[in-house]
Amino acid sequence: MKIRHILLTVFLLGSITIGFAQKKDEQSFISGNISIAKYHTSEELQNMNKGKLLELYNIRIEIIIKILPNIAFATKPGVTMSTLGIPDTKEHRKALEDNIQATTTYFENTIEFQKLILPYSDKSSLVAAILFYEETLKALHTYNEFN
Repeated sequence: MKIRHILLTVFLLGSITIGFAQKKDEQSFISGNISIAKYHTSEELQNMNKGKLLELYNIRIEIIIKILPNIAFATKPGVTMSTLGIPDTKEHRKALEDNIQATTTYFENTIEFQKLILPYSDKSSLVAAILFYEETLKALHTYNEFN
């Protein structure tokens, strides 16, 4: 009977310890929620209204802002410092967190500006910019050929 109580106590303490243990939630260089569902042709974009073009433009801007500065580390979501063999130090984690925060702030400020000013752009300029951004993002698929 005593052995049961001891085993039960050890089991409960072990469960509590595991439950309350701090797990390192590693940040990745590229967040997992950014992607392009579809690339477009010039004709498809020409047939869209300006509101939809503005939305597509801003999505492409977000991806470019969040991915391109980090392509030396990763081109896909989920890559962390430990994945790359970078020591997981407080200094490195802080630097990555600061970078993510700066990128987020820059993106938010850019979108605020775009919401005010971008509607005044010509539709043809929006189409050209979206096609350019999409071609740039397609090139990420070939990035590993240079590596």
